[in-house]
Amino acid sequence: MVIAVIDGMGGSIGQQIILQLRRELPEETEIMALGTNSVATMNMMKARANRGGTGENAIRVNVGNADVVMGCLSILIPNSMMGELTPGMAESIASCRARKIILPLTNPRIELTGVLEVPLPQLITQAVRRLVGEDDEGAGEKGSGDV
Repeated sequence: MVIAVIDGMGGSIGQQIILQLRRELPEETEIMALGTNSVATMNMMKARANRGGTGENAIRVNVGNADVVMGCLSILIPNSMMGELTPGMAESIASCRARKIILPLTNPRIELTGVLEVPLPQLITQAVRRLVGEDDEGAGEKGSGDV
């Protein structure tokens, strides 16, 4: 299984996701750190991602190689993260075949209804449990992969 964790800004959320994945998944699980900038990529690499890529082309190319994409809702929103996430990145992420496990964190302009406010560490734990539970049951059996 190849997991792509995508983040921008300082990469702290992606870093926390990767740390939790490393605690829960076998060491041979491949984790790609894909950052919108080099600081985000570097911080995710410190969490022991297998490899990392930075910028629009790295994200657009590598999401096509992932079985699972993880990150905040902002990775699906063009021009989010103060403009770091380009429309091309958002389109590539949203339309890739990978299963997407998304944390419901957004910027102040977007409000989500029907979502409980949960502390970030708990959201990350829920996301990783969803991945691990799906992996135990056989990844890909619950959906067609369509967005």
